[in-house]
Amino acid sequence: MSHRITPAMMRETALANIDSSLAALQRTSSELSSGKKILEPSDEPFGASRVISLQSQLDGLGSYASSAQDGISWQSTATGAMANMSSIAQRVRELLVRASNSTNSQSDLANIAKEVTQLTEAIKQDAAVQYDGQYVFSGTATNTRPYAQGEVDTYAGNEGTVARAIAPGSSIAINTNIAEVLGNGAASGDGKLLDTLRTITEHLSSGTPEDLAKLGGSDLKGLTANIESLAGAQAAAGASTAQLQSAVERIEALQSSVTTALSNTDSVNVAEATIAYSNEQAAYNAALRAGAKIIQESLLNFLA
Repeated sequence: MSHRITPAMMRETALANIDSSLAALQRTSSELSSGKKILEPSDEPFGASRVISLQSQLDGLGSYASSAQDGISWQSTATGAMANMSSIAQRVRELLVRASNSTNSQSDLANIAKEVTQLTEAIKQDAAVQYDGQYVFSGTATNTRPYAQGEVDTYAGNEGTVARAIAPGSSIAINTNIAEVLGNGAASGDGKLLDTLRTITEHLSSGTPEDLAKLGGSDLKGLTANIESLAGAQAAAGASTAQLQSAVERIEALQSSVTTALSNTDSVNVAEATIAYSNEQAAYNAALRAGAKIIQESLLNFLA
């Protein structure tokens, strides 16, 4: 049995070729404009699933990177404030050495006492430093000022831990328990920095031989210990910052690896796609020209 190729069959074949060429051209055009070779999950189910997984991992890494960077900024604020406190404490030490000199008059001692009081308030002001609207030295009570200005030196924060997540199930503490360094003032008698500073002021103001003798003795010894304690807190904050910076570097390396994997899975090879687009455009134009001739002849035959 013979099969005759009819004009209708030729028209259908020509239109099918045109549609196929146009679909391929549109597909490549969409890939070039989007930069993606998986436009729909049905294009490549396994690849689409991998893209979703990699993108989710990348989003998670971005969140951890932001968390670590935020921790670094928090610690930078805290270490800057503690550096100021240390400078102030060193200034008090200089004044204390000067005051222990027997050549000072009571007026001189009163002036030194006044400066020490002002420096004490400056330390409390540094303790009230904020990062992003939160008090960095108040533990988890970040909306509470740790120390009020004035004579009351009681710590108002808590010992809660403030931490930043750097990986699933892993976090780094970023807060400094400043009360371990500054204490609760003279009323507590804890021997910490604020207590020492208030005691120094008291001894300077009294001017008795016994109190003046303490300036170069127990007061100087206590202040030196407080300065060392403050240096220890700064060192601990520095170690925490180093951990956070190391975490950021690891996260950035992982982000680079995941981004490369994602690109290999979903990104279009622009050079190859451009060549394919040119070839498909030529094929589409050829299909249009061939179709025009076929359909035109068929129409003439029909009219004849």
